[in-house]
Parts: sequence; C-alpha cells; structure tokens
Amino acid sequence: MEALDLARWQFGITTVYHFIFVPLSIGLSLLVAIMQTMAMRARDPLRKDAWTRMTKFFGSMLIVNFGIGIATGIVQEFQFGMNWSEYARYVGDVFGAPLALEGLAAFFLESVFLGLWIFGWGKMPERIHLLTIWAVAIGTMLSAYFIIAANSFMQHPVGAMLNPETGRAELDPSQGSLWGVLTNITALAAFPHVISGAWLVASAFLVGVASWHMVKHHRAARELGLETEEGAEQDRAARDLYRPTVRFGVIAMVVSAVVLVISGDFQAQIMFKQQPMKMASAEALCETESGAPFSILTVGGPDAFATDCSEVTHLIEIPYLTSFLATHTFDATLQGVDDLNAQYKEDFGETVTDVQGNEVAVDYRPNLFVTYWSFRLMIGLAAFSGIVALWALWATRRGRTTGSKAFQWFTVLAIPMPFLANSAGWVFTEIGRQPWVVHPNPDDPTIRLLTMQGVSGNPGWMVVISLVAFTLVYGVLAVIWFRMMRRAALKGVPLARRDPTSDELDTPTLSFDY
Repeated sequence: MEALDLARWQFGITTVYHFIFVPLSIGLSLLVAIMQTMAMRARDPLRKDAWTRMTKFFGSMLIVNFGIGIATGIVQEFQFGMNWSEYARYVGDVFGAPLALEGLAAFFLESVFLGLWIFGWGKMPERIHLLTIWAVAIGTMLSAYFIIAANSFMQHPVGAMLNPETGRAELDPSQGSLWGVLTNITALAAFPHVISGAWLVASAFLVGVASWHMVKHHRAARELGLETEEGAEQDRAARDLYRPTVRFGVIAMVVSAVVLVISGDFQAQIMFKQQPMKMASAEALCETESGAPFSILTVGGPDAFATDCSEVTHLIEIPYLTSFLATHTFDATLQGVDDLNAQYKEDFGETVTDVQGNEVAVDYRPNLFVTYWSFRLMIGLAAFSGIVALWALWATRRGRTTGSKAFQWFTVLAIPMPFLANSAGWVFTEIGRQPWVVHPNPDDPTIRLLTMQGVSGNPGWMVVISLVAFTLVYGVLAVIWFRMMRRAALKGVPLARRDPTSDELDTPTLSFDY
C-alpha cells in the first residue's frame, strides 16, 4: 500500500475509534444533568433519592467514558501536521481557528466543571452543584459544534479566500472571517443531526443498562416472594429505581429520533446541492434520472463489492423517493455518478499534480460500495432503537415491570447499534467526499484540495509503524474501557436503606473504585 492509503487508514481508524466515546459523552452528560435536575425538583424524598442514585450511577460511567475519550482524542490534531502536512499548510489558517476554540473554550469548560461536579457532592450548594453538570453538558455540545464547523469547512468551504502569493487559504473579512466559518450552513445543518445521534446513543445505553437491572430485580423479587422483606426490596428496586429510568430513556430516544429524521432530511437536501456526487453514490444512481427512485438493495454485477457503476443492478427500490428527498418534488432530475464524473473532469481537470510532483489521473467517483452501504447501515442500525423503544413502552405500561429474558438481552444487544450507526454515518460523510479532502464550493470552487495533494511526504514504512502502534495501544484501551464500563454497569445501584434511628435515606456517594 502507498503512503496515501496508509495515512487514510490511520486517520480513519483513529477517528472512528475516538468517535465511539464522543456521542456517549455528549448524550450522557445531558441525560445525567436532566436526572439530577429531576432529583433536585422532586418533593417526595423517595423519588428524590431514586433519581439521585441514578444520577450517580450513570455519572460514574460518564466519567470513565470521558477519560478514555480524552486519551484517544489527543492524537487527532497531531495527525494534521504529521501525515497531512500539505493539507495543514493549505487550510491551517482557517481550519485551525475552530479547533483552537474547541480546545481553549469548550474543552476547558467541560473538563473544569466535570471536576467540580465530581468532587462537589455534599460540598457545594445543591443548585450550584447542579449548574456544574449543566455546564459540562453545554461544554460537550459546544465542543461538538466547533469540531463540526471545522469539518463542515472541508465539506463546503466558506468564510475564506485563497491568497495567490502564498497559495494558502486565509480567513476572508468580506465573508465574515471566522464568523462565516462558524455560521456555515453545512455546520448549522449537521450540528442537530450529530447531537441528536449522540442523544440516541446515550438513551439506548441508558435503556439497555436500566432494563437489564429492572428484569434482574423483577425476577429476584418473584423468586424470593413479594411477601418477604428481601423480595419486597427487590421489587421496589425494579419498580421505583429502574422502571422510571427505562421510561425516561425511551422518551429521550423518541425525542432524539424525531430530531434525527427532521435534521437528516434538511441535511440531505443541502448535500444534494453541495455534493451531488456523494448523494448519487449513496443511491448508486449511475445515470441522470427524473423521478429518481430510492434504492433499498443494489448489487454490482458479477462483483458484489463493485466500487464503481459497472453493471449495477437495483433489485428493490421505491419509485420517485430519492427525487423527493432531494427537492421535495417527485419529478426532480438528479445527475448520475458517471455524468457528474465527466463534468468534474471537465471543470477540474483529468490529471493533477500530487505531492511528489507526479502527474496523476483523477477519478472523481468515491468508492461506490462503501458509500452506498454505509448510508444504509446508518439508517438500518438506528432502527434497532425504535424496536427497543416500542418494546420497553409495552413492557413497562401501567406501572408494570417485566422479567422477560428476551427483553433483557435484546435491550443490551441493542446498545451498540446506535454507536455503529453513528460510525457508519461518519464513514459515509468522509468516504462520500472522496477524492476531495476539501470539497469545492459549487458557488466558488477556488478553495479545493484533493486528498492525494494533502498528504505528507512520509515514506510508507513510517506510517506503517505509527499505524501498528496506534492500533495496539487503542486495542489495550478498548479492553480497559470495556471492563471498566461493564463493571460499573453490572454493579447497579445500591438499594435504599433507612437508618432506624433517622428518617433520612442512605444515599451512596459517587463511587470510583476502579
């Protein structure tokens, strides 16, 4: 493999791995903040105690995930200067601004207030302590916005101009400079989609863990007998601790799903205008069509893993739907992959000079197989959460709990599905942009850069060494993270016990016994 391919693999592996933790931190920080708010506002001491326990229970897992996310996120920005130095040279003056804001403003906000939240239990006024976790939640979303703004510049460059003397992109005062980058329509469309995806990840995680314990305590109560003290205590745990948490998680899943669908529809319309090649590839739309159908299943002739339009066959499709998604009209004409490729060759040239000074032929089509199936995996994997939500609502209707083992295991198995859907969405976003690392703005294509022109001149063996090292280190971190999260999740919430000499409940402290 060439250094370019190795550099792309390394950045893809480290980024997708890091993004496993990001949506859970973003979503869980908000859900924990809401749970603590409900605890503070509860007038019933039992209800207040229950939500406080759940806040600390899921808060301990938030901290573990946050720490691993920091460890895996540090390497991301270093890669821009190491494996992608030509890219950094070309757009670093623009791209670096939102990244600097993410580090100096958002990251410090969330990390400082997370520390205050951890060590402030019982030491700060209740309302002030509540504000610290809300500051963490706001900080994680701000951090996400700055990163999305930087990525959106790569998808749709605005707010910048090309300096003909240096050959570098610079912030353009006439386009609002940094404000123009931060208010990029692409970023404004992507942000609610990414955030709602993070909420779906966190709510599915919350429902899965709470459902596991609800079923566990329900079954234990039936085995011990509700007439016994131990059985009654187990039943109270299932009914008063975990059932409300499951219902709360389902509500969060429904809200996030609604925002996902609305924001996804808006984002799709924008991408059809800004990056028609990406969306045509997502539908394996090879030829220009009016009233284009939506493909549910497509194969690539004799090669099931075809990376281009050779002998593409649509087996199952919904008539006119792709045109409707693109323009909200059923008869819109959409350009196909092959026609767009021919147009791009005419507009941007059939050959370009790479970083080694070689004249290289360019194919402007992304990998059709990866783009097509990552788009469907993004949608299909998210559907698991809908099944979980419906089943959980039925299982917990009218104050009930359930002892169904099938429900227990399905909710746990559904936990990774939104994680994988989020990763598939980012794979689609980045692979579908290829071969561009900075996709030209259709209105002003001056600022653009092909991926082959953004890589450093490092030899392949050097990238191999760092790729192997990162993979090994990240593999170890994955084992550590999984064991810590599994231990925290299985530990459950200590049951409420009353001191016979006091009316107060024994609410545990936040635990970090790892």
